[in-house]
Amino acid sequence: MTRMDASVNSTPPSSTPTSGTPLLQLRGISKRFVQPVDLAGRIANLLGAHNTPAVVQAVSEVDLDIQAGEVIGVVGESGCGKSTLGRVVAGINPPSAGEVSYKGKKVADMSPAERHAYGLGVQMIFQNPMASLNPRMRVLDIIGEAPVVHGLVPASGMADYVADLMRQVGLDPDYGQRYPHQFSGGQRQRIGIARALALKPQLIVCDEAVAALDVSIQAQVLNLFLELRRSFELTYLFISHNLGVVGHVSDRVVIMYLGRVVEVAPTEVIFSQPNHPYTQALLSELPTLDTQRRNYQPIKGELPSPLRPPTGCAFHPRCPHAMPRCQTELPTLRTLATGHVSACHLNDVAPAAPSHTS
Repeated sequence: MTRMDASVNSTPPSSTPTSGTPLLQLRGISKRFVQPVDLAGRIANLLGAHNTPAVVQAVSEVDLDIQAGEVIGVVGESGCGKSTLGRVVAGINPPSAGEVSYKGKKVADMSPAERHAYGLGVQMIFQNPMASLNPRMRVLDIIGEAPVVHGLVPASGMADYVADLMRQVGLDPDYGQRYPHQFSGGQRQRIGIARALALKPQLIVCDEAVAALDVSIQAQVLNLFLELRRSFELTYLFISHNLGVVGHVSDRVVIMYLGRVVEVAPTEVIFSQPNHPYTQALLSELPTLDTQRRNYQPIKGELPSPLRPPTGCAFHPRCPHAMPRCQTELPTLRTLATGHVSACHLNDVAPAAPSHTS
């Protein structure tokens, strides 16, 4: 096979075009989940067994800059670590390694007041609104409680504040006295969006925010996201397994596989010039309106277990272009063009080991 790009830059790659201080910056972010040895395992160890804690490397060494006003799409199969990355960005899960910076300051070095501002400035919308909304609370309180507690709105003005937010997301304010179970799935997701907007955030992490909705409702909610972006000057980290959905709303796309970023590029480049074999495979599975006949070939195999990831390139057991080097050597991100980086050995001009990013 010919190489994907014969003119790969030797300079350290950048995951975003340079345009001032990013709103949010990730450097070397990793997240591990450790399951301790259970009682039976500890007893077996006393008898000579060698049971060790199970370690899941959910996210590995992710670097990413998010500029104010951008929409970044994060795409990958279930289990690739994209939701975990979103929870790290939102401050729900602390990273096991690496640094998160907000408005140019490391979160680890922030004062309590700065951490509070970061917590309010980055909000999250979850996949299943029925599970993320308190079934015992009325919508008025679900949306209005947090801004009152944090002093953004006086208690006397909560009803008017919530009514305005409900109108912004396409809900009748008269429904404020209802409970979540009295709404449809699309309406519940709008409630979740209003709850996130209530704290006046600058960055919203959308974790599969339309995956549980009917296709027609998906389109309405996606259009709502775009309208709110303009109205509130929002920045989104939009997480999805569906490249078609991400392509509709995103400025740049991040492709993840087994906890690692394998390609980052502007949305139009991802769709017109995909570089990594995994990205190419994802795009080949997208349904199109093209009337030409094509051979549908799904990605072979299944996503490996993060408990026992493959050596070298994690995608090599499923890659149609895998070579011996892929089984032993981990590829690093290389710059292909401005704003376009990819981690694949096929991009190497020579078989020498690639330079590491700074």
